Amino acid sequence: MFATGPAVAVGALCVLGVNLYAAALIVLRARRYRTPLYKPMLLNIALSNVPIVLAVLGLVVVLLAQIPVIEDASLSWVGPTAFAATAVVFVAFFPNSAYLITELNFSHRKEGDGVPMWFDIVMTLTLTMSGILNAIVSLSLVQTFLMFGFDVRQEFPLAPPPWTWAVAAGVLLLACIGVWMGRMIRLNSWDIVLPWRIVVKMVRHLRQPGKVRELLGFTVAHWVLLALLYVAVYAPVSMLVLSELRLGTAVR
Repeated sequence: MFATGPAVAVGALCVLGVNLYAAALIVLRARRYRTPLYKPMLLNIALSNVPIVLAVLGLVVVLLAQIPVIEDASLSWVGPTAFAATAVVFVAFFPNSAYLITELNFSHRKEGDGVPMWFDIVMTLTLTMSGILNAIVSLSLVQTFLMFGFDVRQEFPLAPPPWTWAVAAGVLLLACIGVWMGRMIRLNSWDIVLPWRIVVKMVRHLRQPGKVRELLGFTVAHWVLLALLYVAVYAPVSMLVLSELRLGTAVR
């Protein structure tokens, strides 16, 4: 049997380590080279972890909603409503993880700040990787939950069902559009409470010459990158987990 449990635990610790290392480099940059602490980067690290928290919280909420504490048919809406609400919030905050890719523009560098380029390359690359890893982890949790929670087959499949991949692809696509909205229009996840504001800003921006093409190019380029990285990580891990589960079932 594959020791996927310990392997996943080691992977989770490594993801945590990359996040902590990114934060440490940002703080070290300010102290070592006497530059102002770039707080937006620290905030972005925190925001990029929100989708992971939401994925775990959503799973807990949905599971708790299934507990028949009160036998009342009128409360049957609680579970589906909790799932729908969690899904909307997750999709709204998921772009915060992928957003860290855009930090590679080195907008934090100032002429004459004395910070070596090699340091900023390592710091920014670590920051970007932390966001990508957080995106992969959170979406992996969601796809795994969908696979085990909504797939009605009695046997464990060889690989995640195609429809779960379609959902993951859709979430990644929406995330890339969200990253574009955050970088180009300066919208935030919490702006979802004011949807008309989002629509007005997008329409106003897209009316400018070349902006629709910019949106399409930006979205496709980032989506292909994130999709390839996600499949490269989640596909083999999920297939190993399913293989171990099938083997365990056969032994019983």
